Amino acid sequence: MRHDGLERLVDANANRVREGLRTLEDLARFVMDAPETARDLKGVRHEVTAAADRLLGPTSMARDTAGDVGTTNSTAGELARPGLVAVAEAAGGRVAEGCRSLEEAAKVLDAGGRIATAIQSARYAAYDLASVVTVALSRGRPSGWRVQVLLTESVCRRPWAEVLEAVIAGGADAIQVREKHLEPTALVDRVRAVIEIARPAGIPVVVNDRADVAVAAAADGVHLGQDDLPVEAARRVVGGLALIGGSAHELDEARRNHEAGCDYCGMGRFAASTTKPDVVAGGPALVRAMSATFPEWPQLAIGGIGPDNIDQVVAAGGVAIAVCEAACDADDPAAVVADLRNRLQQASESTAVAEVSP
Repeated sequence: MRHDGLERLVDANANRVREGLRTLEDLARFVMDAPETARDLKGVRHEVTAAADRLLGPTSMARDTAGDVGTTNSTAGELARPGLVAVAEAAGGRVAEGCRSLEEAAKVLDAGGRIATAIQSARYAAYDLASVVTVALSRGRPSGWRVQVLLTESVCRRPWAEVLEAVIAGGADAIQVREKHLEPTALVDRVRAVIEIARPAGIPVVVNDRADVAVAAAADGVHLGQDDLPVEAARRVVGGLALIGGSAHELDEARRNHEAGCDYCGMGRFAASTTKPDVVAGGPALVRAMSATFPEWPQLAIGGIGPDNIDQVVAAGGVAIAVCEAACDADDPAAVVADLRNRLQQASESTAVAEVSP
């Protein structure tokens, strides 16, 4: 029995899958600098090509581009992408849909089912790899953060790993490893251990002060103080995709961070705390000034913030915070983080509703 239509379907979808995988492969190779992911994507692409060739031989024999009524169909969404994450999501979607069509066609064209099984395996592998690329490109974008936890072992009431697991369970959006007194080798080991716990949960990890350690440990970024490496130099060290946060105690410092290209700003001190007792607290006034001056730039109010004064942060317009003692020294770190995050999230949602209301 002839299956001309199915042969064209296989040809079209094999191309669709290969193109999507190539896009993901290029993102992994050139943007993420992730050779292993790029290699794995290339392997899946070759598997799909081999499966299609086993079904049809050279698939170009079935090609009829001029007679394909679908080549002129397009939507507005296909003509523009808001960013690389959207590019990866679209490519992953094409791969998944194309593999599914190939798999179903193979069930008809290959009575033994081996080719369909091979395509199914490739489809599952592609799901995982597309997710790796998408998560890597979108990992920890600060605009969506509510609570970053500064993990410092000396502040932790319980073993630091237990505290880390608890704050992640409570909904922490990011972890900053802040260990001022560890030697570089020990700090790299610590950051890697933190990443091993945080990354499976999709939680980004940044390193306080040390861009070199961030790179050595494959962290998601670095947080710089005013006396640390300049932002431009740090960017050359950590690369274009890594996060760079900057501390600011006043608006002028924040402006410098913003102009230098920091992805987010830690602004404070909001209230007095034992971690930096010599820094003057800026309080709600600094939060209000920062929110008004940089409405689109992610900002984390920091310094002495906890359940007792989070409402002051919210009232001043703050939507995200960084905490150390409030979480690390708590009886129940998960509950504290969950409470802080919920109150910030509710405030953010209320503000969004108010902005769109007539």
